[in-house]
Amino acid sequence: MPSLHFTAASDAAEALAEMRARHDDVGPDKCDIVVALGGDGFMLQTLHAFLDKDKPIYGMNLGSVGFLMNEYRLDDLQGRLAAAERALVHPLRMRAQSAKGVTEALAFNEVSLLRETRQAAKIRVWVDGRPRIAELICDGVLVSTPAGSTAYNLSAHGPILPIDADLLALTPISAFRPRRWRGAILSHRAKVRFDILENKKRPVSAVADDFEVRDVSSVEVAEDRSITMTMLYDQGHNLDERILAEQFSD
Repeated sequence: MPSLHFTAASDAAEALAEMRARHDDVGPDKCDIVVALGGDGFMLQTLHAFLDKDKPIYGMNLGSVGFLMNEYRLDDLQGRLAAAERALVHPLRMRAQSAKGVTEALAFNEVSLLRETRQAAKIRVWVDGRPRIAELICDGVLVSTPAGSTAYNLSAHGPILPIDADLLALTPISAFRPRRWRGAILSHRAKVRFDILENKKRPVSAVADDFEVRDVSSVEVAEDRSITMTMLYDQGHNLDERILAEQFSD
């Protein structure tokens, strides 16, 4: 039987106590599997927290949406883990330039650029060293991983990507000009750069998952394949199936 470590969001303390009453918690260093109790946001926090530990993570939903999580049940946890299917995910690496210098951060869902004031942002979009849009006037723009394609990207009318697709989604947020541009699907090898035009007058923040850099002047985004994290899903309810089902939902 795999050894376990349980971690939980602040509002899942009761569930954490119940799980630890039924199963030994050997701690984060000695465990074979991390069991995360919470919602999608907590799953992202757990992925970041265990970046250097090479532990598969099995999430149980105690949040609102729980797209990245499994159903919360107390019974037969070891049996579910023994039959679990794996999903491998790679993060995006963001390099954001601001007056404070260069800041790097990782994102398993998306890197998003967002206007900070009432005025629309003006952003020049580069892909692989070539200018693709000279001036995107918008509320913002994002680059999404397949795992994140059903999150903010979907809300911004971006495409849903299969979890094993070697693709990224480049999606505008409320684009005013070019009015008909709906975004692009990119190779996972693509290197995207955003230059913020009139950045003093129209300030923009850059957000990698839940890490924000304010008042950026340029942002570079690329997938980092040197980092691989493993998420575990109940048999028949893996992330592939959820992403496919989402495309046929109301």
